[in-house]
Amino acid sequence: MKVDKGAARRRAKKRLFKRAKGFRGGRGKLLRSMKETVLRADVFATRDRRVRKRDFRKLWIIRINAAVRMQGLRYSQFISGLKKANIALDRKMLADLAVADEKAFSEVVALAKKALGL
Repeated sequence: MKVDKGAARRRAKKRLFKRAKGFRGGRGKLLRSMKETVLRADVFATRDRRVRKRDFRKLWIIRINAAVRMQGLRYSQFISGLKKANIALDRKMLADLAVADEKAFSEVVALAKKALGL
């Protein structure tokens, strides 16, 4: 007698079809190509979660550098000054300060300059 998966197989396919919603052509309609596409999408998603972290860090550094240069310092000098002054703000917070609260950021820059002896 042939074993039929029935409901379990249907549920598995439904899950796949849900995940492939919006894929073009056979990639969203045909089971075999859809499986491949969903698997590939998962690989990209995993990789790009790490890439997103990299991209944001780059963005924060660019913003900090631009704001610090307006105060007459370079990014590397600023970070060095922060370390010497024992100021433990991460780049995300510094970038947010530079954009949202320029007065507070300029105070932080002044502390960094003082620690560097400039």
